[in-house]
Amino acid sequence: MLTYTTLKDRPREFLAATGLTHAEFMQLLPAFAAAYTTCYPADKTWHGKVRQRKLGGGAKGLLAQLEDKLLFILVYQKTNPLQTMHGLHFGLSQPQTHYWIHRLLPVLRRALGTLDMAPERDASRVATSPLMLEGAPAGALDGTERRRQRPTDAAQQTAHSSGKKKAHTDKNVLLINAYTRKVVYLSPTVAGKTHDKKAADEAALVYPVNSTLDKDTGFQGYEPAGVLTQQPKKSPEARS
Repeated sequence: MLTYTTLKDRPREFLAATGLTHAEFMQLLPAFAAAYTTCYPADKTWHGKVRQRKLGGGAKGLLAQLEDKLLFILVYQKTNPLQTMHGLHFGLSQPQTHYWIHRLLPVLRRALGTLDMAPERDASRVATSPLMLEGAPAGALDGTERRRQRPTDAAQQTAHSSGKKKAHTDKNVLLINAYTRKVVYLSPTVAGKTHDKKAADEAALVYPVNSTLDKDTGFQGYEPAGVLTQQPKKSPEARS
């Protein structure tokens, strides 16, 4: 079973599971603790009602410690498993896993926002985002897909069917600061069949003037005004 105690002294596994080093995890933990207290005050029950008995009464859950709560939601965000599989890793049932995911996601978002680490969701604000301007106005654009449950509707099945992944997927476009490697912008979720360039066009990103942008062949023809784009090309040896 995954716990913070069993994983904290295994740096490679910790990074693979959470996407953070242990030092980065510890930097995030105080903001996560403060956000948890804000979202769920100690004088209220889990359902938001005034508490009738002292805090700490009743059965103790498997995610009793804040470190385990943060580990739980980071692993979910990093690996995107089925809820049943995620629950098996933490000793929880699927309904319990569903509950904790929806309870902790708002806390993580608030914590990242407090640390100015939350990616922009408004494309028009990218040009002035501190995350984009940190270091230099240089970004890298990429499309990312994640598996989803197969839709029951035939039209949705077609829209979400990804030939690249050989599965039904959802897609987002990510803009990353090329120097800091921090995620600057996360686009709205679109169907997995949507082409990367089309998703970027629909996002209507506004870049800083004279910025540079690395992109792959999925964004062939994507040339925002005032931006110097760079796209890798295969060498003659690789083609032959």
